[in-house]
Amino acid sequence: MQAVLAVHSIVRWAVLLFGIWTVLNAITGLTTKRAFSKNDNISNLLFMIFCDIQLLFGILLLVMGPWLDMFQFGMGEVMKNKVSRFFIIEHGVMMIIAWLLVHVGRVAVKKANEAKKHKTMLIYFGLALFLILISIPWPFRDELIRRDWFPSF
Repeated sequence: MQAVLAVHSIVRWAVLLFGIWTVLNAITGLTTKRAFSKNDNISNLLFMIFCDIQLLFGILLLVMGPWLDMFQFGMGEVMKNKVSRFFIIEHGVMMIIAWLLVHVGRVAVKKANEAKKHKTMLIYFGLALFLILISIPWPFRDELIRRDWFPSF
């Protein structure tokens, strides 16, 4: 369980790196009116791949950890507990929405005409990155929710 959590914590940095790269590509593409490039395609492909890997490890944590057991007491009990509410509901749901935005955005970018590719990239991947950033248990969050910048081994 600790190994899965450590990998999940490390992969977050790859998700953020490729998410930021993708959004910056979209912004620079829009502002400079440059053509959609292989670099743009690679950045959002890697963003999607690492989001997929992150979701896999998140699901493993949900299934292997104590989180699902909390539902035996009912949804009301899950919602009363700040930690379970954050990790099961807030973090989990927001990350799944971000994951969906990345996948839908990837398809939308492929289907968009050349003039709208960067704008479509910015909308979908920008929203996804925003949701990811606000849903991470950063070290500066509430003491029961926060996690270290990097896992301790």
